[in-house]
Amino acid sequence: MLSTTSAETVRATLPAVGSAIGEITPLFYDKMFAAHPELPRDLFNRGNQANGSQRQALAGSIATFATYLVEHPDERPDAMLERIAHKHASLGVRADQYPIVREHLFAAIAEVLGDAVTEEVAAAWDEVYWLMANALIALEERLYAAAGTPGGDVWREYRVTGRFQETDDVATFVVQPVDGSPLPASRPGQYVSVQVELPDGARQIRQYSLSGQPDAGLQFSVKRVTGDAAGSPAGEVSNHLHDHVQGGEVLRVSAPFGDMVLDEGDRPLLFASAGIGCTPMIGMLSRLAADGSARRVVSVHADRSPYTHAFRAELRQLTEKLDNATAEVWYEQPEDGGDREDVGEAITFHEGLIDLSRVEVPAGTIAYLCGPVPFMKAARAQLLAAGVPAADIHYEVFGPDLGL
Repeated sequence: MLSTTSAETVRATLPAVGSAIGEITPLFYDKMFAAHPELPRDLFNRGNQANGSQRQALAGSIATFATYLVEHPDERPDAMLERIAHKHASLGVRADQYPIVREHLFAAIAEVLGDAVTEEVAAAWDEVYWLMANALIALEERLYAAAGTPGGDVWREYRVTGRFQETDDVATFVVQPVDGSPLPASRPGQYVSVQVELPDGARQIRQYSLSGQPDAGLQFSVKRVTGDAAGSPAGEVSNHLHDHVQGGEVLRVSAPFGDMVLDEGDRPLLFASAGIGCTPMIGMLSRLAADGSARRVVSVHADRSPYTHAFRAELRQLTEKLDNATAEVWYEQPEDGGDREDVGEAITFHEGLIDLSRVEVPAGTIAYLCGPVPFMKAARAQLLAAGVPAADIHYEVFGPDLGL
């Protein structure tokens, strides 16, 4: 908890800091990267830096944490902290890197706000920073201990033993430890980080959801990310994997992490995904089918067309294996790229955009969402309207969490 004096100072200066956070965060990254050029090359995703999403996520997390401290002093945004800690753990973030962040963040705050940053203000916000940093450090240490990777030593070398083309722009990779050691423990819904060396020497990292559970390897699926006219950059790691990894190559892969994991009780489940957001859902369905689960399961997916729908056949097969499961799919272009003959009676089709208000949501449902942020916001609103409590709606974001 903040000291009384610091709480008053933060409450008084939060509007000023909040209104300037959009100017503070890019300056912070510029300062930190200038002092530590290895960070944007080998730790921070350059695409997320280029499109500004990493900066927006940082601003959101700082503002949220500070607001909780002064407006809800008896609470803590544990869901946000847990999500950030899992992302950090998958990158191997260490406790000794937090002072680096603090140094350049506060230099940026002082430069933007000038004389308004008195000793009292700096001390109060320093208290905010270390409350958040120490909470994350503690969470990350527990995650490292549970994964058997003390000190953030999460990386191992894996050999690519299989590649499967799901659609034109989605490929699945199966990897096994080079040293023959046992696979790390994982839970359905989690992801791994994959690091590749690019032609310019940068070792870029991206997270990919586990899309299945083969007996002797880890399986993750990658959608090729292309640039667009709006200025979004192409995905460096996804394009490298698609173009240069065919089988036999060695990749650096982290231990599995992620806070959106399959509930192990007996309550009904709803999986709602769009596009490549189907990957963690297929991983969860695979586990349920392997266990012969009798739980009520509703799978809902949205895609552009049958041709672009990755794991379409697997959705049918896994749904048919489960005695109490159904699936509904929305296609914007239902006749583009294939027919429906291979789906049997396990899937109900709709045309247009997904509409969860047309889906029967069983009482007591736990919901999982994955896909573009606008899709998840709309799906969450529809589930809340259907009576699903906010605490029972979980989501995964591919990239920085702009929901903050």
